Amino acid sequence: MARTPSNMLPLGTHAPDFKLLDTVSGDTLSFHQIHSDQGTVVMFICNHCPFVKHVFSGIVELANNYQSKGFGFVAISSNDVENYPDDSPELMAKVAQEESFSFPYLYDETQQVARAYDAACTPDFYIFDKNQKLVYRGQLDDSRPENGIPVTGKDMRSALDSILNHTEISATQKPSIGCNIKWKN
Repeated sequence: MARTPSNMLPLGTHAPDFKLLDTVSGDTLSFHQIHSDQGTVVMFICNHCPFVKHVFSGIVELANNYQSKGFGFVAISSNDVENYPDDSPELMAKVAQEESFSFPYLYDETQQVARAYDAACTPDFYIFDKNQKLVYRGQLDDSRPENGIPVTGKDMRSALDSILNHTEISATQKPSIGCNIKWKN
């Protein structure tokens, strides 16, 4: 397994907008439609990466816990589906159903959204505040396939709880580690 770290987009960056196909509903959704007054979580994931598969249940639980507290959630796959057909929109919809995603799973066919977010790996996580400013980027937690650490979402939960409690989010943020985004040639 390749181990690619997050690029760590600068904190304070304004959320890049997008208009992408939701593979589940068939609708085109924008950041502004998903954005919440509490804050918004943007996750770059895919279907086939073992790092993503390892955290599927953790991100579903995180979303279920924090959507009820007013946060918006969205997952985006930007992988080249010609060379990685397991990440096709049809299979994205299937995975979203099988894993009980409570959030849209968008397809970034042109890869422009991944580039705008400076996404490097799957999974790669971003939290934007109510003003659409980046306040957290990096890992879900310290769990990785085969390291024996349970998936808890500790790092992201801490950041989301800080938003809820109006306290400062730690500037010490660890990059996510995962498979590189499969860029088109």
